[in-house]
Amino acid sequence: MGTTSDDSDFRLRCRAFLDEHATGDACVALNQDPRGDAALAVARSFQAKLFAAGLAGLSLPVAFGGQGLDPKFEHVWREEASCYPLMTEELSISLGNCLPVISEFGTPRQKQRHIAAALSGEHVFCQMFSEPEAGSDVASVRTRALRDGDGWVLSGQKVWTTFAHVAEFGIVLARTDSTQPKHRGLSMFIVDLRLPSVDVRPIHQIDGGRHFNEVFFDNVILDADALLPPADEGWRLASAMLRYQRVARGTGQIDGVQHEGADRLIAELEQRNLDSEPVHRQELVSLYTAEVCKSLVALRTRAAVAAGQPPGPGGSLPKLAGALIAAQNRELAMRVVGPEAVAWEATPCGTGDSWEREALFATSMSISGGTSEIQRNIIGERVLGLPREPSVDQDRPFAG
Repeated sequence: MGTTSDDSDFRLRCRAFLDEHATGDACVALNQDPRGDAALAVARSFQAKLFAAGLAGLSLPVAFGGQGLDPKFEHVWREEASCYPLMTEELSISLGNCLPVISEFGTPRQKQRHIAAALSGEHVFCQMFSEPEAGSDVASVRTRALRDGDGWVLSGQKVWTTFAHVAEFGIVLARTDSTQPKHRGLSMFIVDLRLPSVDVRPIHQIDGGRHFNEVFFDNVILDADALLPPADEGWRLASAMLRYQRVARGTGQIDGVQHEGADRLIAELEQRNLDSEPVHRQELVSLYTAEVCKSLVALRTRAAVAAGQPPGPGGSLPKLAGALIAAQNRELAMRVVGPEAVAWEATPCGTGDSWEREALFATSMSISGGTSEIQRNIIGERVLGLPREPSVDQDRPFAG
């Protein structure tokens, strides 16, 4: 990619904004913010300033609140942002999963209503797929939406929904025709979570947090415009959202070659005078190499999306790599940090609790956004072209 004066001017503009606003204030101790409300408020505030500065939605159409710029400017922004504290992690689902689906599949009215509001942080979206009996097998959802005149009546339950307690809207996958096989007869809806017939309850996590939720829909009345069209083709839209999610989770919100885990452990080893220990050095080289390789794959994935290609199955490569790296980082970190990772003096954004939280969170990396087993199947079947696993219910009506 060649560099022009426009690129250079834009880069300086990004840098000036980040110098002023990327302060790292999103760091809030978990025991002070178990539901994530304070961290999300910081992310919303930063996003609102980003939008006001004309730096949000860089390649999205101006008509819907974007800037209408060439996708190369997204790359410039992400490169610059990689040198500063990440301020919008809590908006990754809203902006990385939900917004692209509305942009790709939404009606003009839906785009007009939701894109600018999401880009400014005014509206936060959550993704509502998982259910008690539909986790990795998302197509087994039992939440139902029944026709009611021109609208719909939604009933059922979702689980493991991040930030449902503070999000204004959720994108819900529901069954609209149970006479069809499970991958058909599904539809997606944009649901206002502030409606009184929506009940959001916290899930208490092992790390003390409660930003996951279970959500109950008690005959929620939806108007016709709630449907992300077309009806009964929700699996196609859900598959697209999952691909966007894997790209977002696998590539992160910043660009460039990243090796943050290895860098942090190197600093910890140096502080403890353990950096000359040969076993640790060998393990660090392995971790560093894995992080660099993942970054290079992620850059290729991002470049393809920036070139206008929809996210493909290749997005599962950095997603799987991220889960494997998280486990590798956890094992090494626990050996380096030792007892301080499980017993520490409480300080805001201290080191001990952060190591513990990372260790616990590492396990979820192989589950959330599609399990590692699912990612291996996708890579095997759709990237490598291996035979598909047999499916006994492919053409049978859904019986849930």
